[in-house]
Amino acid sequence: MWFIMINEEFECENCHKKVSSHPESSARNHCPFCLFSKHLDDKFPWDRASDCLWLMEPFDLDFKKNKWYMIKHKCLKCGKEILNKVASDDNLLDFTKERNKKLTAKNGF
Repeated sequence: MWFIMINEEFECENCHKKVSSHPESSARNHCPFCLFSKHLDDKFPWDRASDCLWLMEPFDLDFKKNKWYMIKHKCLKCGKEILNKVASDDNLLDFTKERNKKLTAKNGF
């Protein structure tokens, strides 16, 4: 399957901030401010075959030795989960603080 990588600006559908192109000339697939993504892919990354097209909420972080840190996203409509690579300008500090608050409250600390 061939695809054309497009590194372009967009407006986030969650926080409505203007998002600049990816700083490392890759294609950006999530907002660096709120880390929300959009459910575009269906069977594999970059296929752009999803009929869902809903927002995907960041809910956790993962580490893959060959890809570094990854943001776990879950579609707010259909529940599909995907991983997206962290970009150098992502606001991970605020996300991590909020995630830790939720985990602490959930575990009764």
